[in-house]
Amino acid sequence: MPAKIIKEFLDQNDIKYVSIKHSKAYTAQEIAASAHIDGKKIAKTVVLKVDGKLVFAVLPASYKVDFELLKESLVSDDVRLANEQEFKDKCAGCEVGAMPPMGNLFSLDTYVAASLVEDEEIAFNAGNHTELIRMRYTDFEKVVNPKILRFSNKYRT
Repeated sequence: MPAKIIKEFLDQNDIKYVSIKHSKAYTAQEIAASAHIDGKKIAKTVVLKVDGKLVFAVLPASYKVDFELLKESLVSDDVRLANEQEFKDKCAGCEVGAMPPMGNLFSLDTYVAASLVEDEEIAFNAGNHTELIRMRYTDFEKVVNPKILRFSNKYRT
């Protein structure tokens, strides 16, 4: 259901996108391999609680949330990961771990990591573990109107 809602939303806003079906995958690396997309181009959505309010944080899949940076950017001491019980009803129809980065569709604020803005295109889960949406980042920004902040760091290998 969420994939259909996302596509209808993008169509209503005259946004060009590509829907990519792939075999079931859960990690960014699995998704990238299954969909034949560079893993650096996949955006992940992390559900957070900021001052008691649910928000989406969107960042490159190869990055992690730096909570200290995010607290500084938001001028808040109360920032943490949300647990499934806190957001499952808000993101109805989405599979856990596959929320699309469009908080506006769920009446949630969306924060995008500045490192993601540099990409010409992004790809993200369409609410499930078997479909991605790929689109131009500028179009994503136009329809989601996220707040761009510095809050992520690359995973160290």
